[in-house]
Amino acid sequence: MSMPRLDGRVERGNRTRQLVLDRTVGIASVEGLEALSVGRLAMELGLSKSGVFALFGSKEELQLATVREAGRIFTERVVRPVMTHPAGVLRVWRLCEGWLEYSRGRVFPGGCFFYEVIAEFDARPGPVHDAVVRAQRDWSAYVERTVAEARAAGELHEDTDVPQLAFELIALMETANGVAVLHAEETAYRRARVGIAARLRAAAVDLVPVPQVP
Repeated sequence: MSMPRLDGRVERGNRTRQLVLDRTVGIASVEGLEALSVGRLAMELGLSKSGVFALFGSKEELQLATVREAGRIFTERVVRPVMTHPAGVLRVWRLCEGWLEYSRGRVFPGGCFFYEVIAEFDARPGPVHDAVVRAQRDWSAYVERTVAEARAAGELHEDTDVPQLAFELIALMETANGVAVLHAEETAYRRARVGIAARLRAAAVDLVPVPQVP
């Protein structure tokens, strides 16, 4: 019995949609979500304006789809690689290292995609703002959960303030991203690693190793 095949138009539409999103996440990470337009994308990708519009229906939906695609990429590059590691300080460290490498390696050409669009939509109510808020809350919650699991595993002091430590780790990572992108240099990433290692070392119980930053 032969397996059912997708309609060729659906397959082409999916490929075109992915082609567009591959471009929109790059543009938005440098210029912001407001820089996205059907006309620009059609011209740059050699597509028809009507074809691009048919895939998304509105500029707002194009922006929302771009945020979702950036979230998918972020999850694959930063979150998923540490999910199989056992709970503990080393897992927290590897999560932070993965984030810093995601920024340093320019997975998105403008550095962290969400650092850019949060600044753009932080005070602008609406569906795009709400999508960005959800992404930021999900990331913060994941860092907090990873820290909490390290404490539950007995590798952090029992009185560790989990939300505070997570906040400080995220602040170090985001500051490194902002400074490195602004000045086009990488010194800030090492400074962030030194700061992260120091905070984890202060919170860790005796004999729990924390990586040294060369």
